[in-house]
This record gives sequence, C-alpha cells and structure tokens, in this order.
Amino acid sequence: MWTLACVAQVNKTRLFKPTGNKVESEEKCPWNVCETPLRESGAFLNLLNPSMMPAVNSPRPSEQVSGQTSFPVKSGRSPLQTLQENDQLDHSAVQATLQGRRELLEETCRTHTHKRRVLGPEDLRHLIVDDKHKLLYCYVPKVACTNWKRVMMVLTGDGRYREPLAIPANEAHVAGNLRSLSEYSTSEINKRLRTYLKFIFVREPFERLVSAYRNKFTRSYNTAFHKRYGTKIIQRHRLDPQSEALEKGNDVSFEEFVYYLVDPQTQREEPLNEHWERVHSLCHPCLIHYDVVGKYETLAQDSRYLLKVAGADGEAKFPTSSKSTRTTGDMAAEFFDNISPFYQKKLFNLYRMDFLLFNYSVPAYLKLS
Repeated sequence: MWTLACVAQVNKTRLFKPTGNKVESEEKCPWNVCETPLRESGAFLNLLNPSMMPAVNSPRPSEQVSGQTSFPVKSGRSPLQTLQENDQLDHSAVQATLQGRRELLEETCRTHTHKRRVLGPEDLRHLIVDDKHKLLYCYVPKVACTNWKRVMMVLTGDGRYREPLAIPANEAHVAGNLRSLSEYSTSEINKRLRTYLKFIFVREPFERLVSAYRNKFTRSYNTAFHKRYGTKIIQRHRLDPQSEALEKGNDVSFEEFVYYLVDPQTQREEPLNEHWERVHSLCHPCLIHYDVVGKYETLAQDSRYLLKVAGADGEAKFPTSSKSTRTTGDMAAEFFDNISPFYQKKLFNLYRMDFLLFNYSVPAYLKLS
C-alpha cells in the first residue's frame, strides 16, 4: 500500500512516496501548500490555489461574443492553465461565482480543520481520470454523477461513444469503463493532482440525502439495497418488526433511516455507503484543491463552462434533464416534518461540514434551537 504525504517548509513543499519502511522525498511542488484536513487519521496531501503555479504561456485576452465568454485559443494549454488565465481575464458572472466558491472553500478549510492525515488509494477511488483532456472528476452520487460519468465516457472513449444519453445508466457505473486515480502509481498520481484540472459537483446536503433515501429505499427494484441495508435498519430501529420486513427490508421509513445514520454503531462497523456519505469524506476538498466546484442548483451553466474550459465542448454536451421527480427543498421539508428536533440536530451535525464547505444555509424547516 502506498500513501501520499505533504510537508510544508519555508518556501518549499514536497510530495513523498514510501521506500521500504522509510518515506522519501519524490519531487518538489513549489506551488502547493499544506493545510490541515477534516478527518483525523491516515496520511496527508493538499493542493492549494493553482494561480500560484507559473503559467507556461503568456495569456491572451479573452473576447466577448454575444454576451458570452470566448476562451483563448488553447495553443497547447491544459484546461488548468486555461482556467488560470480566465481567473485573470474573464469577468463573467459564472467565472466570478466559481472563483468565489473556491475561495470560500479554502477559507472554510483553514478555519475548521485541525489535524493532518495522508491520502491513501481508498481515498482516490472517486476521482475519475481523463488523460486526453487532463481532467480529474470526483463523482458524488445523487449529484448528476450518472450523466457526468456518461460525459466522461464520451471524452475518454476514443470515439466509441458519441452521445452521453445513448449510454445506458447502468453501463455508466460499470467498473472498468472509467479509470480511477487510485489505479495509477504514486508518481503518476502526484503528477495528475498537480497539473490536471480537478472538479467536483455538490448539492444541498439534505436534498441529496432525501434523494438517496427515495432512490434506494422506496423503489421496488432496489432489492440489493433493501437486503444489504434495509434489513439491518429494520432490525435495529423498529419496534416489533414483522418477519417479512426483517427478511425483505423493503419498507424502511425515512425516520428509521435517520436513526441508522446517527447511530454511533453505524460508522463503527463500516464507512457510510457512498450514496449518503458526506461529500468531504468522498472527495477530501480540504486535502485536494478543486479548481471548479460546480453545484447541482446551477448544473447546466457550470457544466457548460467546465466543458468549454476543457476544450471539450465540441465533443460532448452535458445532458439537460427534464425529470419532474427530482428531490426539491420543499420535498425534503416534508420528509423532515416527522423527524424530532433532537434527531434533526444530530443529523445536521453529521452533515455540518458539507453545509459549511459549500456554503449551504441551514434549511428553514429544521428545528435546531
């Protein structure tokens, strides 16, 4: 097993790799600065603001066409270099919003993190690699990740795929169709973390949570989740359960799901399932600097901007959604209506860092006082 480590010194930051029982310096990364992470165990790496990295080519002015930002001709530039130039030259509302999200995320990490850890391979499983366009995408379930995986399959498929929506949803999640950063060697990982554009899409935490519950526990076809999690939840958190419920696990209430999430035994046994795990535990945004933090609430414009920066907007368009069943804030409020203030507070504390890091307000329907 390998780990990545980062040690901050005066004007110098280094990445490390293990050699036998010793950890040796691998290569300098002078534009990286170590921060303290959210989680408390393991190893440690952070990549701070890419604007500190010297540009390879001098910037060219961007142009405005019909009120839309026109990105400079790439001329060998990577998406990361293009984004850095846009930070200086592009004054569009979308660019300003994305820059503001990055800055707030960095400031929140500095304020609310305390102990160091090192990233191991299990921490990088959610980072999908596109070597052709030099992109790293950390996927978060229930935040349009099926469509983003479809897009990544088009971008990395060497012509095998043309249209994202022509790819079946289940195929987008098949292991092996996309490469994870955890599959690379330590030196290859370090190189990609330094030089590729890293992006993530996030969502209001409780809307995402209710969406996960609805999808995994109220759909009759999700029998694997019913067996794996539903039976356990019913056994532990339902008084006098019927034998059929214990066998099938297909009628878990949202209230029982909340009890399961805040039960200390749950996380002592194993990590939370990725569909309801916190974003900061899946993607480590205080350890890995994300150049673009997109939001589900502005999915279309953020996706369009990202593909344009990557120079891939001619190869793939992010699918537009016409779903009328998506989980909204009003719908989430209805689910929380039967949750007592005591358990609302415990659940909010569990997801508190996601609210803080990504600038989501405390939902008005919560009774926390």
